[in-house]
Amino acid sequence: MPFRLTTLGAAMIALATIATTPALAAKCGNNSAGFGKWVEEFRQEAVANGIKPATLNLAFADIHYNTKTIWADRNQKSFKLSYEEFLKRRGAAAIISQGRKHKERNAALFDRIEARYGVPAGPLIAIWGMETAFGSFQGDQSVISALATLAYDCRRSAFFEEQLYAALGLLQSGQLTMAEMTGARHGELGQMQFLPSNYVKFGVDADGDGRVDMIRSRADALASTANYLRAHGWKPGLGYQPGEPNFDALAEWNKAQVYQRALAYIGAEIDR
Repeated sequence: MPFRLTTLGAAMIALATIATTPALAAKCGNNSAGFGKWVEEFRQEAVANGIKPATLNLAFADIHYNTKTIWADRNQKSFKLSYEEFLKRRGAAAIISQGRKHKERNAALFDRIEARYGVPAGPLIAIWGMETAFGSFQGDQSVISALATLAYDCRRSAFFEEQLYAALGLLQSGQLTMAEMTGARHGELGQMQFLPSNYVKFGVDADGDGRVDMIRSRADALASTANYLRAHGWKPGLGYQPGEPNFDALAEWNKAQVYQRALAYIGAEIDR
């Protein structure tokens, strides 16, 4: 079954345009006091940038300032652990053990992905296990509220405003429903925790059902991750440990060095 990118005609081209449209920069804030005003200003500029009022009414029906998102953004303490402590905290041994079983059970899928993108099973399974315990917990936060909170927050407004536009585009295009807009505290989606802009750019319909569904389809989630790594410089047949050619591509997945090293180690153990 061939893999297909999410270029589903003009709708997805328009979606990519929306996702990268510069916003009109409503005033940011560092607490909840101005969030309601920011939302109203953002709604106006979003319509000017191609988001339909009906999409905004659906997306923003229960929007709120997400204090859990702000707490998570300010307290990513696990990335400050030593490498050994990080491996233990994140359950590396269990990920390796379970990951080898997933590799065996899904051998045909991983063979197809490697043939198409040049990425072996190990690093894909390492990401899958680290991000969501192989899809078993994909987050419990409103993606729209999380992204709106971070777009309003002054620390990284422009980056998360882009993510919010991408999420609204996914909703408007029908790629995802509002019920599926549940994810992690920074607005990541699906089994591999893609930010919405990466969902748009790198999503692959690997199971051939006509839509990219990284929430329910492991094939779509894993192939999309391989597509992401290839787009970030992955070279088939080369190593991905620190100092090897593909480590830089793997490091693009997460900027924390301890996370990068953990992915490389877990992936190698699964591929061994």
